Amino acid sequence: MKRRFFILCGWLSLSLGVIGIFLPLLPTTPFVLLASACFSRGSTRIHTWLRHHPRFGSMIVDWEKHRVIRPRAKWIATVMIVAMFTYPIGFSSLHIGWRIGLASIGIAVITFIHTRRSHIQPTDKTSAVTC
Repeated sequence: MKRRFFILCGWLSLSLGVIGIFLPLLPTTPFVLLASACFSRGSTRIHTWLRHHPRFGSMIVDWEKHRVIRPRAKWIATVMIVAMFTYPIGFSSLHIGWRIGLASIGIAVITFIHTRRSHIQPTDKTSAVTC
C-alpha cells in the first residue's frame, strides 16, 4: 500500500513537472525532484529510469549526489516564484496575515534555493555519475 502511494505521488509530481515545461508559471525542477524522491521509495525501476532520462536525469543526479542546483534552474525558479506570488501578495484582497504568510513562504523557498551550491566541487567530479 505504501509503495503504491509513493508511486502515485511520483507520477503526479512528474506530470506536474512535465506540464511546467510548457506553462511558464509552473516550475519543473521541484516537481521532478519530488517525483524522484517518491519513486526512490516506491519503485527502484521507475527511479532508475528517471535518473537516466535525457531531460531530467542530470538535475536529479546533481541533487541526489551533490545537493547542487544549477544557476539556470535557480534563476528560473526565482522568477517563477516571484511571478506566482506577486498578484496574491500585492494586488488581491487577501487578509494581511495571508499576505505575510505567502511572502514568508516565497522568501524561505528562494533563500533555500540560493543557499544550495551551484556547481559540483572539484573533489566531487571524480565520483560523479554521468547520465
